[in-house]
Amino acid sequence: MILDGYRGTWETQETDDLRELVRNFMNKEIVPNQDTFIDNHQVDRELWNRAGDAGLLCISIPEEYGGGGGTFAHEAIILQEQGFAGDAAWGNSVHSTIIAHYINTFGTEEQKQRWLPGMATGELVAAIAMTEPGTGSDLQSVKTKAVRDGDEYVINGSKTFISNGTHCDILVIVARTSEEPGAKGVSLIVAEVADLPGFSRGRVLDKVGQRGQDTRELFFEDMRVPVGNVLGGVEGRGFIQLMQQLPQERMAIAVAGATTAEAAVREAVAYAKEREAFGQPIMKFQNTKFVLAECATEAFSTRTFVDHLTQLHIDGKLTTEQASAGKYWATDAQTNVIDRCLQIFGGYGYMMEYPIARMYADARVQKIYGGTNEIMKELISRGL
Repeated sequence: MILDGYRGTWETQETDDLRELVRNFMNKEIVPNQDTFIDNHQVDRELWNRAGDAGLLCISIPEEYGGGGGTFAHEAIILQEQGFAGDAAWGNSVHSTIIAHYINTFGTEEQKQRWLPGMATGELVAAIAMTEPGTGSDLQSVKTKAVRDGDEYVINGSKTFISNGTHCDILVIVARTSEEPGAKGVSLIVAEVADLPGFSRGRVLDKVGQRGQDTRELFFEDMRVPVGNVLGGVEGRGFIQLMQQLPQERMAIAVAGATTAEAAVREAVAYAKEREAFGQPIMKFQNTKFVLAECATEAFSTRTFVDHLTQLHIDGKLTTEQASAGKYWATDAQTNVIDRCLQIFGGYGYMMEYPIARMYADARVQKIYGGTNEIMKELISRGL
């Protein structure tokens, strides 16, 4: 296959060693339990502790806060191996790639020391509460309010589509802390939600795909959080903090998209060589060969594009427009390639016991979360 032997410029012997570690972890802890995770709509809570013991949590956070001291390259390896393993249940990208970096980049020294070490061990699982029932990509319009009362915020509101919503011990909440319009009144507040009065977890959401991932509604009713928990110690900076960290979130989505497209091609090629019709393997038919040639080329071009953006991100040169392009392109390619590969399987491609069917269902949300692909095109166009 044209992707065989390909290697990104950012890959090193160190990332090769990490890849082997992650692959072994996936094969031991995740692959055998995928059906259980899907049935339970969540991974086992102990998985987080085992991942912490293996050094896979907060891998790109400085060692002084308990992290691995790595870069986005190390995060990308974990994301890739999740994709190759067909895993869409473990919410590590939310925990490690996204939330840990909000705290590390914007948190006060006391906040970093308080939360990051526990996140690195798996003692604390993190979630971020952005989306509301009436607010999707437009984060300036959030309705959740945090009203100051002495040394505390009183928070009221609701959030939906929250990954790690069942297991989270700490929750970064996008809330309005003043009546200033738009972005000016938005802050990020970290709530330590274990046994916290006024905090409640709503229903487990019944999703089309990623059914093994822990996703819920969350509610805040006169929930009190110390003023010292506003991220960075100053109100009104939340929207800027979100905008500065969203490119990394979008790159994580792009890496997953490119990897899963490649995994789908490999599944389809293997099946086409084994499945027979009219007395010969279906790989012998011209249509099958041409479809797989096109899908392999699209997966290859997407992988090289995303790897180029990954190198830019590691070097600190990635722009918002480039991250948006990577997210939109890779997730469009992912859904297109998986759809065409599923067709190779015929009726079996529609059976959830086949990995290609799960890939198909899991992929669709990639074009929605992290900012819809329509929003990505809007952001790209601003730089034209």
